[in-house]
Order: sequence, then C-alpha cells, then structure tokens
Amino acid sequence: MAAGRAYRAGDSLEDYCRACKTDRMHTVMAADSAGAPLRVVCGYCGAEHHYRGGPRIGETAPAPPPASGHAHAPASAAPPPRERTTRPMPSADHADSDLEATLRRIIREESGLTDVTPADKWRGGTLVLRPGRPGVQEKSWPIDSFFHKVVMLRNRLRNLEQHVNASELPDDVKVKLQAYITGCYGSLTSFNVLFADEDDQFTGTGGD
Repeated sequence: MAAGRAYRAGDSLEDYCRACKTDRMHTVMAADSAGAPLRVVCGYCGAEHHYRGGPRIGETAPAPPPASGHAHAPASAAPPPRERTTRPMPSADHADSDLEATLRRIIREESGLTDVTPADKWRGGTLVLRPGRPGVQEKSWPIDSFFHKVVMLRNRLRNLEQHVNASELPDDVKVKLQAYITGCYGSLTSFNVLFADEDDQFTGTGGD
C-alpha cells in the first residue's frame, strides 16, 4: 500500500492478479478500518482475491554501458531518435474470445458453477442434522450439494458488493451497505472449513 494512502471500497490500485499472472489495476472491494485493502477484484479478468501487497513485476533493467573499446559519440551529438512502437489492436477473433470468456465467467458466478473446490476430506461426505428429541428422523445431504449452495451464496454477496461499489449512491450510504455485507461475510466464516483454497473463503472483520 502506498505510504500514507488509505483506501476504501471502490478505489483503484495496482496489484498482482493470480488469474492473469501479472500486475493489473484492481478495484478495492473491502478495506479495514485503517484503510488497508483486504480484498480486490481485477479490472481486466474480473478475478477476485485477497490483496497481495501491490505489483510484483519489476521494471526492465537499463541497457549496460558500451564496452570501453567502443568509440563514444561526441558530447555535442544529439542522441539517436527512439523508435516508437505501437501496440497492435486486438483482432476480431481475440475480442470475441475475450467476450466469450467474460460471459462464461458471469454465467459460472451467477449459477454458482465456479472453479471453487471443497477440501479433499469433505468430498463425497454427508452432512447430517440429528434432532435432539428421540424418535425424530434425522436429515442428511451430500456435502458436495451443500458446498455448492454455500458457494452460490458467496457469489451473490460478491456480486452485490460489486454493484454497491459501482453505484452512484452517496459515499456514506456505500460505507454503511459495505459494513452490512462485511458482517454477512463474518457470519459465514464458519463455513470456511469446507474450502480447499484460503483465497476462496469468506473474509469478515477481525472481530467476527
């Protein structure tokens, strides 16, 4: 985080995207009370993840000086003009593939069919609700089905969070709604034991 800079939901910053495998501009989805970003969403691919501390890819090292045996240009000579490079425009096929990937991601998130996976120890297991009164039949579900519903709930909360951040509501209203959403995340952290990857888990405030 930049020195002296406090962030809040909706602000932009640069971070390393785990999906793109490179540095991208991100939007802050959640920040702590000190303004440190907690969770961000990539502005290029839409992947959501914990803030990873900023960009990781360094600048290209400068070219080494010429060897001592080479002739040096006179001090009065102007440096040669730098060749200007232009970034090629994406082809129609590339644009179509990006649009298709974006649509597939939206459909997966809306339906809960994401690449989120449960921890190995829960796969194929059964969730059992056993009543406290004798003689009452217990209820059971496959853990995979229950996990799917938890992931759908998580995706709905994240979509709601993005809509709040992108809305034109006053900042104080955004902060209030963001606090409610963060409280929901905190109430659902009990289900984090089901997730295989910590980056996919619910993240609430420190006191939740």
